[in-house]
Amino acid sequence: MSELLKKIDARTKLAGTNKLEILLFSLGVDQRTGRKETFGINVFKVREVMRTPEITSAPEMPSSVEGMVSLRGSLVPVIDLARYAGIVSEKRPEIMIVTEYNGHTQGFLVEAVDTILRLDWAAMRVPPEMITNRMGGLVTAVTELDGGTLVMMMDVEKVLAETAMYGDEHQFIGIDPIKEPRMVYFADDSAVARKQIQQTFEVMNIKYASAINGMRAWDDLQRMASQAELAGRKLSDVVNLVLTDVEMPEMDGYMLTKLIKSDPRFHGIPVLMHSSLSGQSNQKLGESVGVDAYVSKFEPQKLSMKIREMLKI
Repeated sequence: MSELLKKIDARTKLAGTNKLEILLFSLGVDQRTGRKETFGINVFKVREVMRTPEITSAPEMPSSVEGMVSLRGSLVPVIDLARYAGIVSEKRPEIMIVTEYNGHTQGFLVEAVDTILRLDWAAMRVPPEMITNRMGGLVTAVTELDGGTLVMMMDVEKVLAETAMYGDEHQFIGIDPIKEPRMVYFADDSAVARKQIQQTFEVMNIKYASAINGMRAWDDLQRMASQAELAGRKLSDVVNLVLTDVEMPEMDGYMLTKLIKSDPRFHGIPVLMHSSLSGQSNQKLGESVGVDAYVSKFEPQKLSMKIREMLKI
């Protein structure tokens, strides 16, 4: 399995190509439905794949948190993804995917890992309502492989937010409202992330518009640019900043940024990348397509400070 992932650190040329690489995994046969689903996770969030080590139970943890393991001297929480997703499987997970994103390391218990696929984000679609409802909003994108296998991109940000207690309202203490009117357009496919962004903007007294992926954001922004042109105005007078996630179906944040930065109508509008892919390599990828600044997710105080800095308020 180390062979499977040994080149992950070298996968740094995907920015601006609207491509991604995902690790496929399964959570076992659901005893209630008889189905065995295939899921995917961005390889940039995967640190290693290993046999499930001995897990030490920990008190007062969410029910889907199996316990803790010691990895290289650090205690890492372990989440049973099948239990979290409501999948009833008789087989004990034998594989642990060690993930690292948004400054946190955690293990995900899965039944098996398959392979790494390189895909185009254009092939990743917004999940139909039926899947969204059945999976409780846990899926952010779907795609169909040759042979008919449906792959569902799991919202691992939602998993982390709900198992690490990110919903604490105290996160917004100390964020002050701004006095001058400002408008920010943001794009993010994670419902959990969108909610926190909206809460941050509301506390800051910032007006906002949004889309659930880069493609829809680009369509909206082009329409707004055309309307501003017809009115004889600069778009930067209407939209003061664009905030974008990286991983989104149909069009990712790198491609969205590249399009914005190559269109003169968007001159003067800074782009702030807001992602759980908080490693230095990902920040450099953002810089390569023209991102003006980068801030990690689920840190509303840092987000508010960066927005103030970029809006010069």
